[in-house]
Amino acid sequence: MLKNYIKNKILSWEAISERRAQWKQEGKKVVFTNGCFDILHYGHLHYLAEARDLGDILIVGANSQESITRLKGPNRPIQDELTRYHMLASLVFVDVVTVFSQDTPLELIKVIRPDILVKGGDWKPEQIIGSDIVLEGGGEVKSLPFVEGFSTTKIEQKIQSTRP
Repeated sequence: MLKNYIKNKILSWEAISERRAQWKQEGKKVVFTNGCFDILHYGHLHYLAEARDLGDILIVGANSQESITRLKGPNRPIQDELTRYHMLASLVFVDVVTVFSQDTPLELIKVIRPDILVKGGDWKPEQIIGSDIVLEGGGEVKSLPFVEGFSTTKIEQKIQSTRP
């Protein structure tokens, strides 16, 4: 049963589009963020929980394997797709996980039309991909503060430094 609970939170763009209309009708505020989320760490957890606090539904767009490799290099991702998507979906504050294979989530944002678009503190709101679409629709764009000292790159470097 728990397995289905997690699996049922991983949705196609089409399924999200259908649910989005329902959520809008119910007056629910939809928050969207995206990322690789290759190795989940405290910074991710803090960020995603804070994003969820901004609305009623948190949708996380996860980069596909191919997308991550193009963005991060040939050694990434470290985790396989199944693991990454299920780990995100297992978080109580994540309502939906979906996958995008493009280098940016722009097309996905056009489908979701979130009320609030969120990225981490290294992004200024005007630099966030899709901010123009969200703002034109009357939504908000937010850059949430980073929790210093946590990054997947640092974890990867630590692992590599311990190899003989």
